[in-house]
Amino acid sequence: MENDKKISLYIVEDYLLTRVTYKQAMKDYPEIDIKGDFETAEECIDALEKQLVDVILMDLGLPYMTGIEATKIIHRKYPDIKIIILTSHENDDEVLSSLASGANAYALKDIETKKLVNLIRTVNEGSIWIDPRITKVVQKTFYKAEPKEKEDFNLTQREKEVLDLLVQGFSNTEIADRLIVSPNTAKAHVCNILDKLSVTDRVQAAVKATRYDL
Repeated sequence: MENDKKISLYIVEDYLLTRVTYKQAMKDYPEIDIKGDFETAEECIDALEKQLVDVILMDLGLPYMTGIEATKIIHRKYPDIKIIILTSHENDDEVLSSLASGANAYALKDIETKKLVNLIRTVNEGSIWIDPRITKVVQKTFYKAEPKEKEDFNLTQREKEVLDLLVQGFSNTEIADRLIVSPNTAKAHVCNILDKLSVTDRVQAAVKATRYDL
């Protein structure tokens, strides 16, 4: 995407006040172009038949079709659309189901507006992000489900540092800032980590890092 191109956005949220709040807060960010907001997932899916968007903010607790079900359908039909799942809960089953739905990011609804806008930019560029609090749910699940296995996957010390930040939910840009390296270097480290762990995205990398106590 060109830097001067606006990011088109749909908001799917059953509470009118929350939808209005999102729209009002994002008025200060002209690069975000809200094309529509919907009370139900079905309305959003119908709208996609007429107009596609770059990113969708998807609530989980929707009436009728859930956000997880909608995300699976949209991801299958429109794989280029990025989906950010928003939830007010840290329920274990809900989080794990979200991780398998094909969404690009998982955030709690109390996320600050500035960080949410940065998240929209990040996923629109192709990155995957998980709220650190949600990552803890994944970690807790693996700690309960099975003993941690030992394997280092030939990760360098620097790659382990990058992986630790990745598990905490930091984007490539934030990783670069924290480690005082260029964004391209941070991205290269992440790509190397995914390759060494034999995974295809950051979510799988975070889960595997927890399982093998990396």
